[in-house]
Amino acid sequence: MGELNQVGDGVWVRQSEWVWANSIAVRGEEGLILIDPGIHGSELQQLADAVDRLGIPVVAGFSTHPHWDHLLWHSRFGDVPRYATPTAAHVASQARERAQEMAAESASGVPLDLVALVTPLPTDGGPVPGEIIEHRAHAVGHAAVLLADRGVLLAGDMLSDVLIPLFDFRQDDQVGAYAAALARLGEVAGQVDVVVPGHGAVAEGPEVAARLAADHAYIEGAPARRGTRRRAS
Repeated sequence: MGELNQVGDGVWVRQSEWVWANSIAVRGEEGLILIDPGIHGSELQQLADAVDRLGIPVVAGFSTHPHWDHLLWHSRFGDVPRYATPTAAHVASQARERAQEMAAESASGVPLDLVALVTPLPTDGGPVPGEIIEHRAHAVGHAAVLLADRGVLLAGDMLSDVLIPLFDFRQDDQVGAYAAALARLGEVAGQVDVVVPGHGAVAEGPEVAARLAADHAYIEGAPARRGTRRRAS
């Protein structure tokens, strides 16, 4: 934990001590896009130090979904556009006060005034490279980012080795939504060698298929379960 570790061409990951959350930096045409940076204020500072060492300016942020731990920011990253899918951006704006409260309760030293200030991603993806894969699993407006030319899939809060699939029961048919999302991710999994989940270890090689299989098995075997316990290894 601590440093940015390169997992693909122009893709770096730093893991937090908080639920093994992954901050991701992706090199785009104009500079770096920071995806889901977090979690504690000290870690955001350390991430800013690591980004400075890369020597590539931050040009944008991106939140994979509208949960508080994916809506954080720090002034050292710059006053740049921060994006989410249009649906996620709408949810984040409606629930910003709650996200700030949860950040204050669960993390330390987080700049609360910068929580959840995201806007809709342009239809062409704007500065975010790759393909945006939007679905309803885990949260409305949830997005994965497929960097096919680099062999990397940024999965958001799916395909984790430490968290079971978590359902958003405020939505109808979350089990069906999760199955559909896994099917879509399965379609593109053959194009990548690396999967970066929102929480947990980066999956490489055969582990990518194993993560998909594990999540499929969970939702098929226990469609009504809820929880945040660690998956047995």
